[in-house]
Amino acid sequence: MARSRRQSGEGKAGCLFGVIVLLIGVFIAYKMIPVKVKAAELRQTVVDEAKSAGTHNDDAIRQAILVKAKDLDLPVANEDIQTTRAHGEITVEVNYVVPINFPGFTYQWHIQHSAHNPIF
Repeated sequence: MARSRRQSGEGKAGCLFGVIVLLIGVFIAYKMIPVKVKAAELRQTVVDEAKSAGTHNDDAIRQAILVKAKDLDLPVANEDIQTTRAHGEITVEVNYVVPINFPGFTYQWHIQHSAHNPIF
């Protein structure tokens, strides 16, 4: 019994398309995962600084976040950090944009971290 090419699984166009889609996905992950890891580290710093608000003033919190952002090579400026103290609680918010360069365009990834803790 003779089989046609399509039945024997020799469709090369479909395979090529699948490989191209896979390569595009790997490239996007290669560009975005390191930024996501750095953002997670900065978020942990924001949470830690909000927890230590009883022993640090707002300027010390802001400075610690800026130092960590610089160490991680994230574009966080002083005006991107807001601290609010009210009713025995603190809220620390950090909003910044990380440009990720792809061939032909630059994606502007907006990242926001927020921590809300009681002040002890």
